[in-house]
Amino acid sequence: MAGPGAADCPDAPDHSASIAGLLGEVQAARTEAEAREIANRMWGFWTDAPDELAQEMLDRGMTRRSSYDFLGALKDLDRLVAYCPEYAEGYNQRAFVHFLRQDFTPALRDLDRAIALSPNHVAALSGRALTLMGLGRIDEARSALDHALELNPWLPERRLAGPGGPLAPLGKDI
Repeated sequence: MAGPGAADCPDAPDHSASIAGLLGEVQAARTEAEAREIANRMWGFWTDAPDELAQEMLDRGMTRRSSYDFLGALKDLDRLVAYCPEYAEGYNQRAFVHFLRQDFTPALRDLDRAIALSPNHVAALSGRALTLMGLGRIDEARSALDHALELNPWLPERRLAGPGGPLAPLGKDI
């Protein structure tokens, strides 16, 4: 018996206005702790799946990833993406699993899809920078990180673009 298909998945909740507001807040944050709290609220929106079944797949995939069961996580996230192909977080989480496995090409493919669906998904944007770095595409990685930092200047990955960092602006790496 076949499982649920893409036609069964409802539209993902539209949290774009809330995310835009939080991006404004994080850009105005005065401390890293304040920015981290705002970023956690963003995660609450990104991980709000379209329905209960999608939420179960996402949560189980994330739990398996956290337990280093990468193959199990991929199985759940593959099902989620097949069920809800318009839900950005399914791709972002699957990309994270690929990234942890150092399987950068499929990670980049999933991140590009997540960003196409959710252009201001800061975590996917910063993940894209890290993935490009893993592929040795440093100029592209630098550009991707710059874009992510425009949206959230407090990202932990900002240190990669700081003095001496691998993604520091050209001519300013010393």
